[in-house]
Amino acid sequence: MTAVEAEKHEGEMARTSVQDLSTDEAPRPAEAGSATGRWLRFLIPVLMLVGLIVVWQVYVMVYDVPHYILPSPVRVAQALAADWPVLLSALWVTLTITLKALVIALVGGVALAILMAQSKWIELALYPYAVILQVTPVVAIAPLILIYTPTTQAAILICAWIVAFFPVLSNTTQGLRSTDHNLLNLFELYRASGWQTLVYLKLPNALPFFLAGLRIAGGLALIAAVVAEFAAGTAGGNAGLAFRLLESQFRLNIPRLFAALVLLSFTGVLIYAATSLISYLLLRKWHESALRREN
Repeated sequence: MTAVEAEKHEGEMARTSVQDLSTDEAPRPAEAGSATGRWLRFLIPVLMLVGLIVVWQVYVMVYDVPHYILPSPVRVAQALAADWPVLLSALWVTLTITLKALVIALVGGVALAILMAQSKWIELALYPYAVILQVTPVVAIAPLILIYTPTTQAAILICAWIVAFFPVLSNTTQGLRSTDHNLLNLFELYRASGWQTLVYLKLPNALPFFLAGLRIAGGLALIAAVVAEFAAGTAGGNAGLAFRLLESQFRLNIPRLFAALVLLSFTGVLIYAATSLISYLLLRKWHESALRREN
């Protein structure tokens, strides 16, 4: 075999090996986002939940656990159905406080973050006190808030706002600070005003950070509303789910207690899902965190 023929033979072998690699059956990145992959991401957690419920039911039945110690899932479902009107009205009270606190935290957190991003002196004056509010346990300051507010519901709203406020403030501030310096220099080169730089550069850059803070604040607002109600206590028509939890505990109505916990957990999941959906819809067409990899 001549040298030219040997080179041709080696080239054919190289092309054959490349074709073999290209026809490998290993999953490609595009296949990870297929319909099957999406169904599996939904199906696996559901099957895990069903398995845990089955184990719970079997354990209660096999060991004959009293319902006032650990009720079975069937008893919890029965309590949820029987006490649905009471639990639904309590859930509405807690959810209303949570959403109000979240909206106020979003407006106040974004506004203060913009002020601090525009002025270093404002940041030095206000940011340390925002940190102090965040690190102080809300249970410790709830009694003081109850003294200085006209109603218990207002006190619970303030407590929920305090907890939900800081994640929005800190994440938005970090996003505004993380603007690319080269882009800032470009805006200065074209003599853009401070308002134009803020609207067209800094705020779009801070949007992913703000949305991350929104997801955190949504769950924290619900937790703070429940904790504040534990500390404050309400009854009658203004009773939230936290009060129903305490009431069920005092009356040893453990199935209703578990039913209220199920409603709280489900509400928290819905809030997280809603904030995640908002984040996806706002970022899906341009931000790397929401785009699918092409290679």
